[in-house]
Amino acid sequence: MNGAESLLKSLVASDVNVCFGNPGTSEMHFVAALDAVQDMRPVLVLQENVATGAADGYARMAGKPAATLLHLGPGLANGLSNLHNARRASSPIVNIVGDHASSHARYDAPLASDIAGFARPVSDWILSSKSSRNVGADAARAVQAAKQSPGQIATLILPADAAWDTADDVAQPLPTSAPVKAADATVDRIASMMSGGLKVVLLVRGEALRGAGLVAAGKIAAKTGARLVCDTFAPRIERGAGRVSVERMPYFGEHAAEFLSGTELMVLVGARPPVSFFAYPDKPSWLTPEGCEITVLTQPHEDGVAALEALMEALDAQSASEHVHEASPLAFSLDGALDAQTISQIVAKHLPANAIVADEGVTSTLPYYEVLSDAAPHDFLNLTGGAIGSMMAVSTGAAIACPQRKVVTLVGDGSAMYTVQSLWTQAREQLDVITIVYANRGYKVLTNELRRVGARSDGPRATYMLDLHSPSLDWVSIAQGLGVKAIRTESRRAFEDAFVTAVNQRGPCVIEAIVD
Repeated sequence: MNGAESLLKSLVASDVNVCFGNPGTSEMHFVAALDAVQDMRPVLVLQENVATGAADGYARMAGKPAATLLHLGPGLANGLSNLHNARRASSPIVNIVGDHASSHARYDAPLASDIAGFARPVSDWILSSKSSRNVGADAARAVQAAKQSPGQIATLILPADAAWDTADDVAQPLPTSAPVKAADATVDRIASMMSGGLKVVLLVRGEALRGAGLVAAGKIAAKTGARLVCDTFAPRIERGAGRVSVERMPYFGEHAAEFLSGTELMVLVGARPPVSFFAYPDKPSWLTPEGCEITVLTQPHEDGVAALEALMEALDAQSASEHVHEASPLAFSLDGALDAQTISQIVAKHLPANAIVADEGVTSTLPYYEVLSDAAPHDFLNLTGGAIGSMMAVSTGAAIACPQRKVVTLVGDGSAMYTVQSLWTQAREQLDVITIVYANRGYKVLTNELRRVGARSDGPRATYMLDLHSPSLDWVSIAQGLGVKAIRTESRRAFEDAFVTAVNQRGPCVIEAIVD
């Protein structure tokens, strides 16, 4: 057994059995070892940012890490933006990054780089294996680090000789600690504060936006009159008809400040105090109202679900009836040209129960977030770190984690080009993903930002930098060239027909929705 085989078997022993990879020469022994480790599923991607984004989506839905296989420092660097998003989502990921053999490092070969330097801003744990005899144990340590609550990025650097030299053993899994529970005194103090008649916002993030945590939060809100809120880009939330209603923090800072106006107490459950995405002239960055007290029920690494259940009991709210969303009839006309609002309405009407929706539609979807509340119960995934080019890759990983669930990706045409290679992997793996591309032929979010930041010009040269016409992207040809069936729709009726057809079939498809 060589180091690469020891590494793979040790990952599998620690319950890591999917690897999204784009390998190079330094990773060839890892690739060869895959034939000896049948319990590891290798998934080839055509760009490293797809690998890291897919690992993020897999982790969000599977609740455990996947591995990535990346080629040296430049390969890791290609995947950094989606590792940034994954870190903001607290997604557990184990990166395996190949390196030159230790005997070769002194020659400063063309691909030599500071791999740890690339990894540091997006990693919570970094280690370079020193020997093939240690690499299995190093892998177990990496998985242990990734599983640390609420989820971390672990990067294991694998020199080529540590992969090809002889190894002795397969490492057994290392113990992982349960999330820390909030102190009883903290729960009692916050229960007392929330019983005082103040205007309260309960700002929740993480696992508490699902299952028992969401129900407990809903009962607390019902008993106390608190507003139940999630931040703008929560990693994963259970939504749809019959689910507990949660307000979403508005994206634009001034709208969020108005949304929070009058709040006297903000209770944070795995969340941070809200701030605007960017600084703007004469607009607030800190969004908590003046005079509002902020208190923490749980930090991100603590058990938000258990804390909410304890708070529910402290408030004697177990029998309260949480407010759940009752679906309204979706009334809209199918006559006329297609627009972003109608797309959301059609998706809400026909979304199958237990689907997964991954949203990177930005300007096309943010205004219509509430429309999907009327859809069947589903999981909703968000662009957590704000680096576009995430959700097509996230959908790929989510579909591998949950092969029996329909995945629907909502994405703008500009964003989609960042990780368009996701479609090829979806075709190769025959993943059940519907990708809806909002083809508005421009970076519309930046058109808005140009005005909001007070830039002096929106003339032809500035506009040229934000326009995707001349040539317009042909998403039917792009998708088909990557092995995915596709259709272009320009009317509401045509879009509904295409979406219903896609829902009733399996396998990947792209619907290009013209919304100029």
